[in-house]
Amino acid sequence: MPATMDFYKQISDNKRMTYILFFAFFILIGILASLMALLFGGPNIYGLSYLFIFGIFIIIYALVSYYFCDSIVTLVSGAIETKSDDPKFKQLHNIVEEMCIASGMKKPRVFVIVDTAINAFATGRDPEHAIICVTTGAMTLLTRDELQGVIAHELTHIKNYDIRTMTIAAILVGVAVLMSDLILRFTLFSRRDSDSKNGGVFIALLIFALILAALTPLIANGIKLAVSRKREYMADAGSAEMTRNPLGLASALEKIAKDIEPLEAANKATAHMYISDPLKNTKGLWLKGMFATHPDINSRIQILRGMK
Repeated sequence: MPATMDFYKQISDNKRMTYILFFAFFILIGILASLMALLFGGPNIYGLSYLFIFGIFIIIYALVSYYFCDSIVTLVSGAIETKSDDPKFKQLHNIVEEMCIASGMKKPRVFVIVDTAINAFATGRDPEHAIICVTTGAMTLLTRDELQGVIAHELTHIKNYDIRTMTIAAILVGVAVLMSDLILRFTLFSRRDSDSKNGGVFIALLIFALILAALTPLIANGIKLAVSRKREYMADAGSAEMTRNPLGLASALEKIAKDIEPLEAANKATAHMYISDPLKNTKGLWLKGMFATHPDINSRIQILRGMK
């Protein structure tokens, strides 16, 4: 990696990789849908009925996840909305307003999580329904420039519709896992009467379905987390562009890297939304890179410090 990196190129590279990862998502779901059609009897009335019912359920699940993601996340995380006239949060609101003016964005609602860990996240389906949230630890332990870099990072997520992207990715993971579960259950059930089916083709199909169904949750989550990691790099580059000071965010990430305290309000379902892994999963595993919610923080710091 070169010593310096233009953040415009960083944004362009990560956008392209995100499109590739989403294409892989749709290929996976397409394979699962085709396999379901074959296992349920092909394009007949019974197979189509199962798929129609399943499709209605998925649409409802997707709409609820999409339109209420901000309320769900703030409720789960215990975030509290703040007011700009509250002296305790005056600087926080000033920074958000400054960055919104710099980027031409509408100011989002501002929330805090009462926790000494240093972290932040953004949520909402679009800039008109956006929320930005920081921990009280970030407010007290970061300098103004560092907090500005963190806020700009989260505003970039909003500006680039990253929350929408990750909401869709989460929905696709849910769809893939539900489809794989149906296939797995059908496969295990069909083993009882597989001898009555036509030859070894059906048995081979059942074996393939069993393997794919078992691997799908790992594959789907791996793709979702890869999308999340690419979006983090893009938001880092966007923060540098917005503040014209990549060292502010780099310094904040260095403090976050040294902060070993996990965020109590976070969980596996929401971990990918934060600026850094709130669960502090630092145990080394050979699959850690594939299933990490965030890119390596030292790599992010190095890229920021090398930006023009």
